Amino acid sequence: MVAEGLVAFFWQDLRNALESGFRRTPAVSPEGGLWLARWAVICVLVGLTLLLFCGYQGGFFRLNALAAQLPTRFWQWLTVLGDERVAFALTLFFTRRYPRVFWSLIAAALLGVAFTHSLKPLISALRPPAVLEDGTFNLIGPGHRKGSFPSGHSVTVAIFCGVWVYYARARVSRLLLILLAVLAGLSRVAVGVHWPVDVAAGFAGGIAAAWLGVKLAGGAQLFGSDPSIHLAFVTLAAIMAISLLLWDGGYPGASDVQRLLAVASLSSAVFAYLISPALRWLDLRWRDRKR
Repeated sequence: MVAEGLVAFFWQDLRNALESGFRRTPAVSPEGGLWLARWAVICVLVGLTLLLFCGYQGGFFRLNALAAQLPTRFWQWLTVLGDERVAFALTLFFTRRYPRVFWSLIAAALLGVAFTHSLKPLISALRPPAVLEDGTFNLIGPGHRKGSFPSGHSVTVAIFCGVWVYYARARVSRLLLILLAVLAGLSRVAVGVHWPVDVAAGFAGGIAAAWLGVKLAGGAQLFGSDPSIHLAFVTLAAIMAISLLLWDGGYPGASDVQRLLAVASLSSAVFAYLISPALRWLDLRWRDRKR
């Protein structure tokens, strides 16, 4: 009976938290949409300019050489931000408190996967390690050779930061989010596995996915407030976080940061979904006994 009561309390507590979370999350700001639109236009213009005037490989050598002036660990830290496992792990910090943002990210991620994995085999562009001779450019980490266009890491980081740009209120927050995404995207050129055009296209696709994801999640309160569906995706995010403890993605310089993120995000989820509700349940039982 005690176990059944505890499970029932956890279930109802989560349902209440999700419903209040949907109400708590501020409505998307039209200004946030304008920021995304401007960012997307800039990315498209940059990508087309490079492609038309400099060719598909345009800008790579200059950016790669400039990036080599900074420590390799710095670029490894930035490039793992585009790892989908990192993005999912980061959601564990706010899935329960801001479920609307979480569902926007889930919807946008599904669109981003469709965008990336439909274009990569269709265009089948070779990456720098498959085209350039060893020693002619700076390569950090694994030397991927196929599936260059678009940059999947750039899509991922544009989706994550783009959704938050939509929900953010302060201009400084939006600016910092976009700056972080741009640096993470440029890190793909810095580590030598993507051409700048790949990054620009990845940004454009990720921004579009973020915009559509927010729109699709706008009416998802009934769907998103279902504890079973919510927990299924939270479990997926937790599995992604655990994988950060097991594999560094080929960037050992960022392994400590990834492990720290995994431990912090998993701890946050355990507290939010297990410890905190259990403490509330114990408090209620103690009050009932006093009566």
